[in-house]
Amino acid sequence: MDFSFSETQRAVADAIARIAAPFDDAYWLARDGDGRFPHELHQALARDGWLGIAMPEAHGGAGLGITEAAIMMHEIAASGAGMSGASAVHMNIFGLNPVVVFGTPQQQARMLPPLIAGRERACFGVTEPDAGLETTAIRTRAERRGDRYVVHGQKVWTSTAQVADRILLLARTTPAEQCRKRTEGLSLFYTALDRSRVEARVIEKMGRKAVDSNQLFIDGLEIPLEDRIGEEGEGFRLLLHGLNPERILVAAEAVGLGRAALRKATSYARERVVFGRPIGQNQAIQHPLARSWMELEAAWLMTLRAADAYDRHGRDGAGEAGAHANAAKYLAAEAGFRACEAAVMTHGGYGYAREYHVERYFREIMIPRLTPVSPQLVLCHIAERVLGLPKSY
Repeated sequence: MDFSFSETQRAVADAIARIAAPFDDAYWLARDGDGRFPHELHQALARDGWLGIAMPEAHGGAGLGITEAAIMMHEIAASGAGMSGASAVHMNIFGLNPVVVFGTPQQQARMLPPLIAGRERACFGVTEPDAGLETTAIRTRAERRGDRYVVHGQKVWTSTAQVADRILLLARTTPAEQCRKRTEGLSLFYTALDRSRVEARVIEKMGRKAVDSNQLFIDGLEIPLEDRIGEEGEGFRLLLHGLNPERILVAAEAVGLGRAALRKATSYARERVVFGRPIGQNQAIQHPLARSWMELEAAWLMTLRAADAYDRHGRDGAGEAGAHANAAKYLAAEAGFRACEAAVMTHGGYGYAREYHVERYFREIMIPRLTPVSPQLVLCHIAERVLGLPKSY
């Protein structure tokens, strides 16, 4: 068992760290204030082809795996960009995985190159106001009319909808009461975000102001038949090939953000002198930071194990890959949260000041704790699917 990176993986980490380095604390503090999308980082990554890290080489991608994508997202977050930087490209990395796995050659040739080149941006339309994490309960309806579908409904917490050109959309094509199982009758589409038919309203939120979150109101959006991914009614199964990678990438980002916070805290603890000695000499400061280092290391190993499991065995969308992806997301989010909390506490009153940056980290680390699945549902998943306990919900 070898825990070291391959030569390719080391090259990925080094290259992303170099790209992220010019986007310093001042840049991200400014984006946190003005809310402007970080176009510069997005384009810097696009120029070198990194937006297609896990997409086929035939369409301009790098042809690498979710492991390498996780390393990339970790480096972006760890640079100090946090979730603001990671979320600016996050959807490009995991969201189109159903197209990579299930799209026809014609769909891949049409849909992937503009995304990889940075000419188009995508958003993810799954969650709904009345369904939340209960994906099979969504009510957005896609009704087939000849060679197209007409969609009516709502989505919520759709990131980057203010700047996106296209949307990966899950909608019900067969009423739930006509299906044998609730996971049936859902279809997946990747299509143009027609703003004459879709209104995106920004949700004001606690952190990550530079990457917008939205509620979508869809009224008569027309989707050509050729924009449906896979067979009608198979969308939930296909979506799993985006959901498990998403959990892995969110885990990598949480570890990266936790490490950024830990770096700030240890630097401050070495330099801050109180009562004639650096505060980092005190065990009350040392121990929480040491504990965070260990927790982040353990979460990172779980994240890499989950990514490896997906790359090796994840095509079924479940099993070992699903359990490990959920476990990685849970452990990394919790470890990242404790590291960000420790960083604020290490700074004392200054930890509450924007200019020291750790208060921004603390606000942003709530994102991986809450999404894309709650910690409680992760625990339910492990209890049922791994431990064989009865389903609790």
